[in-house]
Amino acid sequence: MAVSRLLLRRTHLLEGPGIPCRQADVEIVDGRIVWMGPAGQPPVEGPSPSASGAPAQEVCGEGLWLAPTLVDPHSVLEDPVQGRAETLSSLRSAAARGGYGTVALLPWAECWRDRPERLDLEWADPMRLHLWGSFSLNGADQDLAGHLDQLAAGAIGIAGVGHHPPIDLLERGLRLGEMGDRPVLMAPRMASLTHGGFVRERVEALRAGWPLDPPISETLPLQSLMLLAAGLPGLSLRLMNLSTADGVERLRQEPDPPQASVCWWHLIADSGCLDPADEGWRLEPALGGPGDREALIAGLADGLITAVAVHHLPLDAEERLLPLDQRRPGLAGHGLVLPMLWNELVIRRGWSPHELWRVVCWGPSRFLGLPVEELRVGSCRWLLFDPSHRWLWGPSSCVSLAANQPCWGRSMEGAVVACGLTDQEDWSLPGGPPR
Repeated sequence: MAVSRLLLRRTHLLEGPGIPCRQADVEIVDGRIVWMGPAGQPPVEGPSPSASGAPAQEVCGEGLWLAPTLVDPHSVLEDPVQGRAETLSSLRSAAARGGYGTVALLPWAECWRDRPERLDLEWADPMRLHLWGSFSLNGADQDLAGHLDQLAAGAIGIAGVGHHPPIDLLERGLRLGEMGDRPVLMAPRMASLTHGGFVRERVEALRAGWPLDPPISETLPLQSLMLLAAGLPGLSLRLMNLSTADGVERLRQEPDPPQASVCWWHLIADSGCLDPADEGWRLEPALGGPGDREALIAGLADGLITAVAVHHLPLDAEERLLPLDQRRPGLAGHGLVLPMLWNELVIRRGWSPHELWRVVCWGPSRFLGLPVEELRVGSCRWLLFDPSHRWLWGPSSCVSLAANQPCWGRSMEGAVVACGLTDQEDWSLPGGPPR
């Protein structure tokens, strides 16, 4: 079989943090980068002996961006084998199509991943799957799970549930110190203070008669976590899904704030811009108002918030039909994150592509304690992004099984048109047939 060769001319490269963007020619053979050189320079012969004899598909890379694959620091998969909302296989396909080469799964599952024998999920190379261990047994916040055993079995860190654990259990677990320097992921959210609300306090929510979630449900547990962290200087605390302007301001008061993540949808939508019929209202933590979204974006821009998380929490079609107040909170959408953030942050707000990759790739790597992703010869962990590519978000483009996908049926702009993680039949290069 002939070796597939792709020659990108004058494409933009995002090679790694601290490396200036540049234009270059790139040769890719069978999905693997074999050469990167100055624009206009003939490529050297690749490592495959048949590569030089195979015809190359030459593509004008003007306006395209070749970059390392993205990193998702936390998402949810409840049933990896028989899940109606998502399986391990469908999640892998959806992540790869969205340009994600690394996904870290929270321990939240039907069979809670709180012990070594349950931490056995994996993906084949070049995709990378990491698993967070559980802070408590069965996620019940009654007894501590075996932190040391989980870390020894390969857990990337220890994570709590979606709210602040009881303070005595939290303090006992942190002072045991079994995590060492590994990340400890906690959600600054006090469930007892949310009043069952699923949107932050704002006039739109009051008019609609929806139950409200006050900002104090985030700021009070955040204060507790900061006090505990101050007494444990070796703790590698991570904050999961910061969501309010008050929370951002509280974090700014810290002389050495811990790393924090934000769910991508909190950067795209708020209670002032969503139509009442749109998908994306029912989240945990609750969706904020315009002021919350602006504060979160500002925190990302100045480095206070380290990472953007997909926090993929899929629902099946049956549960998706329930009224908002009767279904579980959550949103899916690995395939939407990059194009929607590109349009919001790069196009609308003037961020550079390098700044965007800082929060969707390099920052999440540091959040997980992993080496940062880099674009290099010999790697197939790359994606090619076309900001002008138009496509339809629907059954033909979405390979996830999740029914709670926002923007379903809408025309989108910007897409991952090729990726070393996917089959070449899925590529949609300029000049070729649309995917």
